[in-house]
Formats: sequence, C-alpha cells, structure tokens
Amino acid sequence: MPSHDEMVRTVERYVEAFDKNDAAMAADLYATDATVEDPIGTPIHRGRDAIHAFYAASMQANAKLRLDGPVRTGGDYAAFAFTVLVDFGGPKEIEVIDTFKFDAEGKVMEMRAYWNPANMRDTAAA
Repeated sequence: MPSHDEMVRTVERYVEAFDKNDAAMAADLYATDATVEDPIGTPIHRGRDAIHAFYAASMQANAKLRLDGPVRTGGDYAAFAFTVLVDFGGPKEIEVIDTFKFDAEGKVMEMRAYWNPANMRDTAAA
C-alpha cells in the first residue's frame, strides 16, 4: 500500500496533468484495469485506454484544477476537494470531491468524482 506522501504526490501529479493539458500523464497514474466514474452515477470508464480518452475529452475545455485544502488519506484511499476552472460556453467553476483507491503498486485503481450541476457556477463578469 502506498504511503500518505505517495498518495498526495499522485494527487499533485493529477493536478499537474491538467495544468499541462496532458491526458497521457493523467492516464499513466492509473492501473491498466482501473475505473473512472466522473461524476458518480454516469457510465464508468474501464481500462487505461478509455481513461485516456476521457481525460483527452475533458481537457479540450482547458480544464484546470485548484486544490481546496489538504489531501486526506486512509488505508488505500485518498480524498480531495478541488475546484475545476473550465470554459463550457463561458467560464465556469465546478466544486468537486474526488476519491482515489490505490493498488499495492501505488497506481490508482478506482476514481470516483462527487459533483452535479448544482456544484457548477458561471464565473463570467456581470
């Protein structure tokens, strides 16, 4: 099981991947048979190829992530709150909480994102 510091570093690399618009960097954080459910209740992306395609599409809107506090870890999980800054027909912010479940090699084997349209707000100047 990865240490707290290793899990935090993975979250930091995840944020960095969005800063660089690098879907391959994001996908490389995952185990080959990992799953991504973003947001909860939507179809699950299974396997690194599907996860790469998901992030490539997500990054087309130039999404950037800003952590909203420290990463919390327990067992083989990390949870972190962040704000997504994105342009969907105008600038928006989405408040999200993600969880990562890690495998023994320190790769993410499951990501679940907690947010819905109520967590999105328009940030265009009034």
